[in-house]
Amino acid sequence: MLLHCEAVGKRYGRGRWILRDVDLDLAPGDVLAVVGANGSGKSTLLRILAGLTRPTAGRRTGTATAQGASVGYVPDRFTAHERLTAMAYLTHLGRIRGLPTATARDRAGRLLDRLALAGGPDAPLRTLSKGNAQKVALAQALLVPPDLLVLDEPWSGLDASAHTALAGILAETAAAGGAVVFTDHREALARTHATAVHTVADGRVTRRADPGPGAPVVVVLTRRGGPDLPGVLDLPGFLDLPGVLAVERHGAELHLRVDRSRTDAVLLAALRDDWSVQAVTRPAPEPAPAAAEPAPAPTPRTTAR
Repeated sequence: MLLHCEAVGKRYGRGRWILRDVDLDLAPGDVLAVVGANGSGKSTLLRILAGLTRPTAGRRTGTATAQGASVGYVPDRFTAHERLTAMAYLTHLGRIRGLPTATARDRAGRLLDRLALAGGPDAPLRTLSKGNAQKVALAQALLVPPDLLVLDEPWSGLDASAHTALAGILAETAAAGGAVVFTDHREALARTHATAVHTVADGRVTRRADPGPGAPVVVVLTRRGGPDLPGVLDLPGFLDLPGVLAVERHGAELHLRVDRSRTDAVLLAALRDDWSVQAVTRPAPEPAPAAAEPAPAPTPRTTAR
């Protein structure tokens, strides 16, 4: 088990219990969404899962707590007033985490390019908008591929292109054997990107009913080295994978309709064949059939007298 919480509780001093008797398991490949009202304890739960806050009661165990495990964490607010540029900041953090300088710079550049940071990698942190500061926060959590990725309101302030990139990052992390936990106040978005949804209310954490087994999702892929890069998988190759229901080409993208229970295996196969995951979403609902026009009422029959 990557992470196991047993009877976890949290309060500060003699104040009220913010969390009580939380039992939670995270396995490799899980993407867990946590929803709840403001002040319900979502952020406290995430800090406990990330190992930043000690629980007052209960225990947190698992391979994600072992020495050498990589945990990426993005807080709900990333206030960066430093004079450093985004690249200098990320390179510094990469070196702290044991990366050679060149590797840290290369990974930082790739992440900032993928997230389309406004102003580029040399933009000073203190000049960034909330959404662009959030992109730097995401990049720092991903410099070392995380075994556990913990994100507090990660979509807040992001533009549309970064929304898509983040969806792909979640899917790639899970497909590589990591686990993801994120919060968002929009349950519809949470259900789109998560394999399970938990609600925090009155200090208790409860699991919501999951979508039915086999519910389809749409996986959007692009070639990492461009559309002409040779590979094993394309339309026919993907159709041979278990769980792939349909494949369509949209310009340089492939759109796969995949059985939800097989998503991780399909994503892993795509990543191994040098595809990049752009998004994992639910398919658009099919339009309801038009209501049939009522049959004309029969003409009353009259009998001549």
